[in-house]
Amino acid sequence: MTNQNKKPIAIVTGATRGLGKGCVSTLLEKGFEVWALGRDSQKIKEGLPSDALKVFDVDVSSLESLNDFGAELERSGEIPYILINNAGVFLDDKESSSLATHVRDLEKTLQVNLLGPYRLCQIVLPYMRKSGAGRIVNVSSGMGQLEEMGTGSPAYRISKTALNSLTRHLSREVKDCNVLVNAVCPGWVRTDMGGAQATRELSEGVASILWAALLPEDGPSGGFFRDGKRLSW
Repeated sequence: MTNQNKKPIAIVTGATRGLGKGCVSTLLEKGFEVWALGRDSQKIKEGLPSDALKVFDVDVSSLESLNDFGAELERSGEIPYILINNAGVFLDDKESSSLATHVRDLEKTLQVNLLGPYRLCQIVLPYMRKSGAGRIVNVSSGMGQLEEMGTGSPAYRISKTALNSLTRHLSREVKDCNVLVNAVCPGWVRTDMGGAQATRELSEGVASILWAALLPEDGPSGGFFRDGKRLSW
């Protein structure tokens, strides 16, 4: 890592609960300074040590909120090493069809699941390129796989397919500066979004995400993974 701070900086979105908060907790344990982004900074802080944790009230669906964070980052003079785009929403019903899903649900879903990560990459990548090191993880889903695309939840599926496309595109743009950009499916995890019937523990989903965040310099980039194993697009 080329970050010159005493502790390398990791930025995690959607850090209020679930996978995001799990990633924050584990990264703190691994010695990172974590900048945790979410819509309720007090909830982020609950149960976490504060000495290496910085919290920011950020709504990734708001361009103004993201730009404010970008200004905070610029003022700090710090260089992040990891960006985990974890914040996401699942607004359409699992049984809904493309014809029945309201376009507003698609717009809202894309705002959070695609445009939020897009803008954060625009904010953070220049720092990583300048430092010559970085890891970007876009938390995606197997529901976005084109090869195995099913029915239901069209807004969510489309948003994750688009996020995978963004991952692939960005990885090509930074292929020569030791910035690795990957998409990760954490699996069906028991969180507020995943529900009680989900098949995986929170720790399993967190481990899947952090595998990509902690890749060595010769690690893959521009791929789609679950538990460190490559998935088809």
